[in-house]
Formats: sequence, C-alpha cells, structure tokens
Amino acid sequence: MTPTEPRADVEPDLTSAAESRADRFVRELGELKIPDPAAARAGLWLRLGVTLMAVGLVLGLSAYFVTHNTQNPLDQRDGLALGLGGIAVSVVGAALFLRYSLTGFLRFWMARQSYDLAVLADRLRERDPQQ
Repeated sequence: MTPTEPRADVEPDLTSAAESRADRFVRELGELKIPDPAAARAGLWLRLGVTLMAVGLVLGLSAYFVTHNTQNPLDQRDGLALGLGGIAVSVVGAALFLRYSLTGFLRFWMARQSYDLAVLADRLRERDPQQ
C-alpha cells in the first residue's frame, strides 16, 4: 500500500470542502443527540430554584421582624424556626439554580471538547497517513 492510497479501515471524510467548521460542528452536535438545554423540564427546575431562593429570603426577613417585634419568648422561638426554614429553602433553591444553570453550559462545553478532539485527530491523521 502506497502512502497516497486511502486506507481501507479509515472512513472517508463525507464533508465537502465548502462546509465550514461551524456547520460541521452543528451537524455533529445534532448527531450526538444531546438534549436541548432549554428543555421545558430543566427550565421548570431553574425557575423553581429562583423561586425558592426568593421565598427563603422572604421567610428570613419575616422571621427577623417576628423575633424583634415581640417580647414573648415563644413567638421569638417560632421566628427563629421560621428563619432557619428560610435558610434551608434558600440553600435548596440555590443548589437547584446552580445545577440547572450550569448543566446547559457544561453540556455544550463537553460537546465542544469532543468536536475539538475530533478535529485534532483529523489533523494528526492528515499529517501522518501511515498510522
């Protein structure tokens, strides 16, 4: 086999020379069948996380006013429990928000890394066709 003959075990490049790198990336991204990061369920969880953070803030502020506007220790303890519940709700909301906001970015980043590695492998294959 001479170096100019195509190898039988290497799949020929089906993309045309006119296809840009961005077009090829979009096509290969579609072939990976990665779910759309703007899917309805992910958007719902993202909005729920934002809502929980806001509710936790409101609970914390209301607990502050409950505990500081009374002299009754029983009401103050209720306010403290309300404040701790608000903190817990805010932490859960922040975790949901971070998880679903970073998921879309990291999914795209992983697909981009996969594409860049494929381009690098193609370049290396073109440089050394004997391997």
